[in-house]
Amino acid sequence: MKFSKTAKMIATSVVTLASVVALAACTSSSQKANSSQTVEVETKSLNTLYQEALKEGGTVVYYAGGDTAEQNDDTKTAFEQRFPGMKLEVVTDYSKVQNGRLEYQMATNNVVADVVQLQTLNDFTYWKKQNKLLTYKPAGWDKVYKDFKDPDGTWVGGYVLAFGNVVNTKALGSTSEPKTAKDLLNSELKGKLISTYPNDDDAVLFWYKQMIDKNGWEWMANLIKQDPKFVRGTQEPGDKVGAGEYAVTLGTAGLLDQSAESHLVIPEKEGFVAWAQRMAILKDAKHPAGAKLFENWLLDKETQQNNIFQWSVRTDATPAGVKPIWEYKNANLKEFVNFMEDRAEVERFRAQIRLFVGDVQGPSSAGERGLTPSTRAVQ
Repeated sequence: MKFSKTAKMIATSVVTLASVVALAACTSSSQKANSSQTVEVETKSLNTLYQEALKEGGTVVYYAGGDTAEQNDDTKTAFEQRFPGMKLEVVTDYSKVQNGRLEYQMATNNVVADVVQLQTLNDFTYWKKQNKLLTYKPAGWDKVYKDFKDPDGTWVGGYVLAFGNVVNTKALGSTSEPKTAKDLLNSELKGKLISTYPNDDDAVLFWYKQMIDKNGWEWMANLIKQDPKFVRGTQEPGDKVGAGEYAVTLGTAGLLDQSAESHLVIPEKEGFVAWAQRMAILKDAKHPAGAKLFENWLLDKETQQNNIFQWSVRTDATPAGVKPIWEYKNANLKEFVNFMEDRAEVERFRAQIRLFVGDVQGPSSAGERGLTPSTRAVQ
């Protein structure tokens, strides 16, 4: 039997299409198989991991998001006291600087960091897709709140931070604590407000976005009339409010103890912003045993109860006097993750708010750390 040219073309197309479908099915099955592979949760004790880390050399290089070089000194001290002979080299810098530094190190095959923990949540999604993160589930994995960990084990939240209004009750005097955006426009607070430049920090930017989405740009214009002081980093505003130099800081972390002279105001309905600071071990880490020890120690229940500034990521270690952070619907946990993933939206809003606060002024509060720092010395 002879086939026409058209028939032959159709037959060839069908075979080709069938091959493509078969290949796609095979690829899909392979991807499903890979994604369904179970990563076992760590079963080794902290002491066993400690001994393995010592044999490796006893060093961990930890790149942390933060505002000042010494901001994570307490973590360094607690870790090294718990594990004598171990050295935790901490490099603290703005997350938006750390991510660029890490990208450079990855691109030049000179990864210095072992463990990274940053506010830029979107970076972990990207690095997972780029296969840059070690797949690992520390002990206590099942106790970490479900939204604070990657199901595949490439990253996990180390602790929870929350930004909102931090007040000094002594500096406020007879003025009521501002619990809403409109409360910040109280004439009695004029000249008593301090804030991180919202265009310099994405978490602060998101806090401002919530206020503006609810109250309009007119609220922002009126806030500027209150003569707020804008500075770099979130540490300085908190420190100055704690010292009583200002009465209120906007979009900063503070103590949860509502009886403390300086504390974070946890609003009943008004929005604030909270997130789990994501942590991961880099696939090219030079000290993987030390990195695993650090992650297991940080997520250990004792550490989460005694060494965490605000909320724990564990479901069994909620601070006294407050609810678990995921029970505060106005904490906007998922909304902040979505905001961070939509970089175009972030930049659009940043450009708008710059019109009110101007360009960011002043040197980095974390200092200039260089391309490949492993200690506080500039390299």
